[in-house]
Amino acid sequence: MALRREPTARQTRLAKELRRLRDAAELTTREAATLLGVSSAQISQIEMGIAGVSEKRLRRLAGNYSCTDQPLIDALVAMATDRTRGWWEEYRGLLPTPFLDLAELEHHATYLQEVQFLYIPGPLQTEDYARAIYSDRIPGLPDEDLELRVRHRMQRKVVFDGDAPKPYRAIIHEAALRIQVSGRATLRAQLTELLERSEAGHVTVRVIPFDLEGFGGSWTPLMLAGGAVPKLDTAVGDAPHATVVIDSEAQLSVYRTLLHRLEAASLDPTCSRDLIHRLATEA
Repeated sequence: MALRREPTARQTRLAKELRRLRDAAELTTREAATLLGVSSAQISQIEMGIAGVSEKRLRRLAGNYSCTDQPLIDALVAMATDRTRGWWEEYRGLLPTPFLDLAELEHHATYLQEVQFLYIPGPLQTEDYARAIYSDRIPGLPDEDLELRVRHRMQRKVVFDGDAPKPYRAIIHEAALRIQVSGRATLRAQLTELLERSEAGHVTVRVIPFDLEGFGGSWTPLMLAGGAVPKLDTAVGDAPHATVVIDSEAQLSVYRTLLHRLEAASLDPTCSRDLIHRLATEA
């Protein structure tokens, strides 16, 4: 099998999990290779994500590593055997790889939870709002690259509009509802879109108001994508200019706690819609 030149984030995550299982078993790559009947180079290639692994070999590896977490093993098998070529593939070679990885992550997520302090979350943005954000960079993007980014962001709405919409919970600071990224008309249209989206049964929008006492804030935009099992959850910093993927259990635990605290501190969905409606009226 030919080696991959550039593994996707999903393929890299599978590789990391297999390496973590080996480390937990306290086996070297040479020892793991001997048990599987392959070369240590093949184990290294699998753990770098540049080589795939069959279901049979993956299950043998899990057995050799004394892993008894069957739901995790089944989830890893699903990742290893997945051959999905989603809508994001049309952007390969046109947009930086993190754009494609983010769309793929959302496609496979069991749920999505996001917090934003200065911008409306990406999947909830209108086209004009997204264009204004991508235009605000130095140096500026060529028109073609700008429009590719906007179109990609609009296509991410498939997580809401597809045949199997994802449960989505957004926590948005009031600041993001007031910042006029491109004038009053764009903001008013954006807030109206946000209200419409929040009425869908699988979408929850909660607002952190300015007058919340004792809120220091983390000021870190964050999205948590639920995996097939909690160990495969992924946190993503989805900013206009960069995407940072976090998958270590220690960091995931911190971000889950952060999101729980922010959700508890925010207005309930009904009060949040009331506030968004008032701001839309005033815009």
